[in-house]
Amino acid sequence: MKDIIVELKKMSQKKGFENKDDFQQLLEKCKDIELTSTDVDFLTELYFPAKNLYIRNTILKALVFCEDINLKDFFLKAFKKERYLDMRLTAIRGYAKYATENEVEKLMSKFTEILMKRPESTPFNYQEYELLRSAFGLPYLVDKYGYDCFIQAYEQEEKQYHAMPDAFKGHFTLNERGDIVQLRSLAETKRMLDGFKSSVD
Repeated sequence: MKDIIVELKKMSQKKGFENKDDFQQLLEKCKDIELTSTDVDFLTELYFPAKNLYIRNTILKALVFCEDINLKDFFLKAFKKERYLDMRLTAIRGYAKYATENEVEKLMSKFTEILMKRPESTPFNYQEYELLRSAFGLPYLVDKYGYDCFIQAYEQEEKQYHAMPDAFKGHFTLNERGDIVQLRSLAETKRMLDGFKSSVD
């Protein structure tokens, strides 16, 4: 089996690597290997300049499973960098392993504040909600830590999720590893969303 990190390093030096499917597929495998401190250094250095959201998201998901290396500062910086709530929550999940409840609460306060404004900017924000309410997201944090800030954020997300029309619910989720699981076919999803759009036009 080839060394995934070695291959990633080679490919990352090629111009335009961020758009290559083979690079992204190889990066996905980092979630399933035991990362050394050298591997982690490479991934964290790759994360911050990466413009490709998919690459940053995959790196975040790989690093939350890293148990032996303290990544508290990395996850704090990642939380501040990201704008999508699901990626911010992944950063919080990593941060929570090293931070105190009080430190986590400060980030979750900002997170919940942004979450509560979502219906104003994105009334049918179903994709983000599904990511937050998945087995990889808020339910994991509630079960693992039981912090009030996680419980309150989950309750707020569920309130906003259930306020949406049924056409926007139950299309996909994430499993415990953060991988997408389709609950409906793409054709069925399109039919339901198009049907809702037609009903309000």
